[in-house]
Amino acid sequence: MTYLQLVNRVLTRLREDNVDTVSQNTYSNLIGVFVNDAKRLVEQAWDWSTLRSVITVSTVADDYLYSLPNTNDSSEVMTVVNDTSNTFMQYATKDWFEKYLYTTNVLTGSPKYYTYAGLDANGDTQIMVYPKPDGVYNLRFTTAVRGDELVNDTDTTFLPFNPIVQFATGFAIAERGEAGGQSAQETLTVANRMLSDAIALDSARHPEELIYQAV
Repeated sequence: MTYLQLVNRVLTRLREDNVDTVSQNTYSNLIGVFVNDAKRLVEQAWDWSTLRSVITVSTVADDYLYSLPNTNDSSEVMTVVNDTSNTFMQYATKDWFEKYLYTTNVLTGSPKYYTYAGLDANGDTQIMVYPKPDGVYNLRFTTAVRGDELVNDTDTTFLPFNPIVQFATGFAIAERGEAGGQSAQETLTVANRMLSDAIALDSARHPEELIYQAV
């Protein structure tokens, strides 16, 4: 659903006239802010199927630090596979990496472990791998990449739109006091129920992620 469509759905619930562009007036601009707040809330509530993508990185000999293009500080690495060696890589802590990269004899070979290493100059997520690659290995990162704010009327989100609209409506009601007798708390309660239902529907596509095993 586009940014403009989301804003107009909120305006309709507030019994306001629809607009031709989000920036049409001060109030539609404010609703646009609430829509982006609601989008961010929904986006961060779950690793939605629509946010998931696979990023492939090819290693270079003796280089253990890599950037994941088109990611950001809200992105999440879910699994990492060393396609060349046909193995799943394991997460290790930053302290673990500090120990094995800087205080012991550094091993080289096929990468088996990874950890986060902040952001690069472009704002992309950086990942360290170990052992230090001794050649070219294709690493496949399954990620959940959360997007930027909606700016243009035609900017689109594929997140569930009902909770976004309902949360934004609740924020707007809280700002101005009421909307046809409906309180902000009532609206936000409905929004949370919509979000819960949407997560339940999407999680059914990934039932294995809700199974916990003792280790």
